[in-house]
Amino acid sequence: MSKVFNVLVMLFLVVQACAPKEDIVFKGIKNVEVQVGSNNNPQLLAKAFFHNPNSMGMKLKEIHVDVLVDGKLSAEVRQKMKLKIAPRSDFMVPLEATLSLKELGLLDTIKNLLGGKKYEVQYIGFVRVAVHGITLKVPVKHREEMRIRL
Repeated sequence: MSKVFNVLVMLFLVVQACAPKEDIVFKGIKNVEVQVGSNNNPQLLAKAFFHNPNSMGMKLKEIHVDVLVDGKLSAEVRQKMKLKIAPRSDFMVPLEATLSLKELGLLDTIKNLLGGKKYEVQYIGFVRVAVHGITLKVPVKHREEMRIRL
């Protein structure tokens, strides 16, 4: 019984030693643009900025972010990646999503897009990073007002 316990304790210590000492820091979303996509729906392009305060490098594995416009789910960003993150550095992740205008109501949306109405845009979700095979979730939560005009 004590051998099993010792093995479990050693395994726990090894996992703890490999884990990053500090969380990845979400710094914000910038360079938000809305362009007309290939199917005439608005394409939302943005860049998410993070900071890795740890002395070890990591890999960005996944982006899982929901985009809400005026509180209604309008797009989902689901991207798988293998982006290397240098130790003690800032890094940027491109976000790309097609906005669904159905949720906002067709007639109101057309009128508001032509008039350039301001919308509240929220980004809620996480990015997944891997350190020595151990994956971690970094929460993303950002809100801003922006004018969407076609």
